[in-house]
Amino acid sequence: MRYNRGIVTVERDQETAEPTFRIADRVIPTQDALHLRSPLGRAPLSLAREAIGVAIILERHAARLFARGARPSGVLSFVNGMKEEAIRKTRAAWQSAHEGEDAGGKTAVLHDGATFTPLTLTSTDAQFLELRKFQILEIARAFRVPPSMLFELDRATWSNSEQMGREFLTYCLEPWLIALESAMRRALFLPEERERFVIRFDRDDLTRADLTARATAINSLIASRVISPNEGRAWIGLAPREGGDAFQNPNITPEKPAPAEKEPADA
Repeated sequence: MRYNRGIVTVERDQETAEPTFRIADRVIPTQDALHLRSPLGRAPLSLAREAIGVAIILERHAARLFARGARPSGVLSFVNGMKEEAIRKTRAAWQSAHEGEDAGGKTAVLHDGATFTPLTLTSTDAQFLELRKFQILEIARAFRVPPSMLFELDRATWSNSEQMGREFLTYCLEPWLIALESAMRRALFLPEERERFVIRFDRDDLTRADLTARATAINSLIASRVISPNEGRAWIGLAPREGGDAFQNPNITPEKPAPAEKEPADA
């Protein structure tokens, strides 16, 4: 059962730092609760709240910019100036002639010395895009997640993406997995059972390599008698075979030939 935030309070012993959990007036023993704390003592979400807040502000600003059309495509300028009624008619005529789905490529005709100045992206706009990318890196850094996993692929290559995947397991998931394994071992086993049982998460899918590298690693482990052939077959989803539980090096231990059948004697 997972309780909502604020229902459970944690009190720590001043000498041993052992936690005690309390729900209302009921005290929950330590061995009956799973409580994980961040390696830094605070959740990454709270440590990165400013970076996440800036990313939200940038997202909202971009949405307002394009939803309201805050940046016009260009400016029409008149040397002699125009009255309000003439401005409305000129704007309507320009929109009718040059805006819309079927208006692209038409020739513009300007009267009374009018000029059209198109508006393009400035250095400030380019910095806005760079800042949005930088916020992705800031958030990824707080959670120790590789930027390539957040689809920020500017610096990603075939080689460093694979390495960043390993670092994701080592530096991001591994501290949490070890803490969760220890907490579950403490809460789910009696003291005398902890010497006989252990809890381990299967990390094999996260370290799965290509078939050639995987076959080479399994063959090396079998040859060094670390695992049996049947254990290696189980790693790649194959059924066990007869005699596959023996720990021997198949590269130097020849298999015994099957005995030949004796021919029946002539009557």
